Amino acid sequence: MSYLSISFTHKNTDIHTREKLAFSDDNARETFLKTILDNAIIKEAVLLSTCNRVEIITTVNDIEKAKEIILKTLAKYSELDYEDLSLRANIYETSGAIHHLFTVASALDSLVIGETQIVGQLKDAYRLSLAKGYCSQGITRAMTYAFKCAASVRTATSLGTGSVSVASTAVAKAKSLIPNNEGVKALVVGAGEMSELTVKHLLASGFDVVLVSRNLKKAKLLASTFEKPIDVQPYENINQLLNQLPILISATSAPYPIIKQNMVQECDFNRYWFDIAVPRDIDEIKSPHLQIFAVDDLQDIVNENMSLRAQKAKQAYLIVNQQSSEFFDWLKSLEIEPVVKNLYIKANDVIEKRVALAIAKGFVDGSNEENIKKLCQTVLNEFLHQPTIQLKDIAKKSECDVVLGSIQAVFGLQNDSNVLHQCEHAIKFNT
Repeated sequence: MSYLSISFTHKNTDIHTREKLAFSDDNARETFLKTILDNAIIKEAVLLSTCNRVEIITTVNDIEKAKEIILKTLAKYSELDYEDLSLRANIYETSGAIHHLFTVASALDSLVIGETQIVGQLKDAYRLSLAKGYCSQGITRAMTYAFKCAASVRTATSLGTGSVSVASTAVAKAKSLIPNNEGVKALVVGAGEMSELTVKHLLASGFDVVLVSRNLKKAKLLASTFEKPIDVQPYENINQLLNQLPILISATSAPYPIIKQNMVQECDFNRYWFDIAVPRDIDEIKSPHLQIFAVDDLQDIVNENMSLRAQKAKQAYLIVNQQSSEFFDWLKSLEIEPVVKNLYIKANDVIEKRVALAIAKGFVDGSNEENIKKLCQTVLNEFLHQPTIQLKDIAKKSECDVVLGSIQAVFGLQNDSNVLHQCEHAIKFNT
């Protein structure tokens, strides 16, 4: 089994491509996962789709064939050219795939370094696959360690503190465009997680918030979670509001633009609209005194953010490198455990048989059976103690598989190293 990850992000695709690759709902994700798993090549799969990335994380039997299956399925779904996707994709194999997964989980590969949403999004993607049976042992192990790595990065650095999301970046840009923003009204479209973050940062920056959503009940519920008053308006008022207010930030999950040219009137004041949704919420619109910023247009603030966080990111990468190495050491140790266990089981079976035979033939008194067994087990434990330590050391070396195979063959041990071993962290995560 090998790990394989195929990645499309702001680094290798523009927003036009990403919005075609984006999966807007769980049904689309499930259909894609079912399709790529409908063969003997790809064993497990998780699909992560956010405003800045699409990640397909898999375990496979044949890396080259798996790449072709995944990219062809993605090309069909997105109606993009297969060859173009193949050239654009960042493809990570085995140790590279694990390192990339840990980097993503730790928010080091994000548009905004250290943003806090990605680990939650990754957990949601993993939960979906786990619930549907699309992943099991291999990905569970990797995800467990990825979340552990992300926690280590957050603890050891301050990358996860402060305003470090696309929503906060959009608000920071709005504040730079309207410095005297106290009491200025900003329109937020949508009532999901990204809209919640947007409202939070707008209020903290001194803006007044007007909130609209197709789901009025959800919008009112969101507004009720803030101490400061939020003006919740019916979605039907969006045309009027976007032509009255200077700031608009849209973050819905609509699969198509919801704000179009025919909704826009000319105004004699400057308007700044931020589209932080992928696919985009705002169509290609031309109007005097109107500037529209999509996710990729926030790059100037992102670059400043990256320079400020460069030293902390270096420390974080050291943690990722260490945890990636430890992950594969841990995998090897899991292969050692069943071998050692089977050695002891086989030896104990021999003790049981030989002691029973000795009693039956009158070589020893039956009243001493338990004491004789304890003596034999003491000898056994002392005899196997050093080999067990040696095996654990060998687990960290490249010849581990050969040595384990030889031991299993020599002693006639059952190979059950493929049994699902979920560590305590994974069990806690799944409950």
